[in-house]
Amino acid sequence: VNDKIIYDCVDINKQPSLSHPLLQNHKIQLKPSFSISKPKDKSKSKIQSNKIIECSDGTVPILKYTNVFVTNAQHWAKKHFSPFTIDSRGTHIAGVRALPYQGPYHGVTALMSVHDLNISVDQASYTNIYVGSGVSDKVNFLQIGWMVNPALFGDSRTWSYGFWKGVNGTGCYNTICPGFIQVSRTDPLSIPIPYPRKGDRAIYISILQDKKTGNWWAIHVNYHAPDLNIGYWPKEVFDLIGTNADMVGVLGVVQASPSGKSPPMGNGHLPTKHEKESARIENVEIIDSQFKAVGSRKYKLEKLLDSNKCYGLRAREDLPLHDLFTYGGPGGDSCGI
Repeated sequence: VNDKIIYDCVDINKQPSLSHPLLQNHKIQLKPSFSISKPKDKSKSKIQSNKIIECSDGTVPILKYTNVFVTNAQHWAKKHFSPFTIDSRGTHIAGVRALPYQGPYHGVTALMSVHDLNISVDQASYTNIYVGSGVSDKVNFLQIGWMVNPALFGDSRTWSYGFWKGVNGTGCYNTICPGFIQVSRTDPLSIPIPYPRKGDRAIYISILQDKKTGNWWAIHVNYHAPDLNIGYWPKEVFDLIGTNADMVGVLGVVQASPSGKSPPMGNGHLPTKHEKESARIENVEIIDSQFKAVGSRKYKLEKLLDSNKCYGLRAREDLPLHDLFTYGGPGGDSCGI
């Protein structure tokens, strides 16, 4: 990918995640037992993938982590926003969620625009879909999306990423600790997001629980080709979301620098009535208690925006929230705690 970023092609049955104590007898699931139904009329949102990596059959790409990367990842994992503690210090959010009283849930899907952002080395900005459950001081959640975090990734590019928190508070980014099982031999969970040959830069992603195994799959949805099954978090590494999740959502999140300066979110601009000029989330679908994908019409989505001085969240009057909303903003010095 570049000189500093090395992926090793590792035997799928010897990948590091299988060293997790709860996965000693885990049998790898090579593909999900379901397929995703897709909206019919969205061919304009074509997402193209530039294959950078291709491991041979029976092997999967695993990012080679330096000691510095692991140390940075542990530092940022402690700060990483939990959807169950909305008032985290230095964190600001803009997005939507479906609440427990409408659940349980088995996944969430969304199409999101992807942007480059100017982020300083002590800040982070990311947009994700997530599922999770919380009971008193215990939480389980997992999320996938895109992130700009120069301290974590060692560069200022926009990366895809995954993050999870499971049994006994364990969890991490990507495959830094054992947990995520990589299945795709071409697309790792975390990689710099390429620019398409034409059209908007976007990812159409899904977290879906497999009805047969209970595993939580990370998937890139393709309109004009088979979906790309990146891999999954086995249900064994969770103690609250083994059977379902209480909450799902889509969020833009920023982590301010210790000085209090908040970074840009989305594309760095407040949303306007011109969607093409704003960071966009489209086609939010929730996987319901029957494992059916429903446009979130069935659900009342709660809007989340904790600093309207620095960030915005905008829905169109003529469209339901789940079809399209725009979000983001420039950040700054006076965004609140």
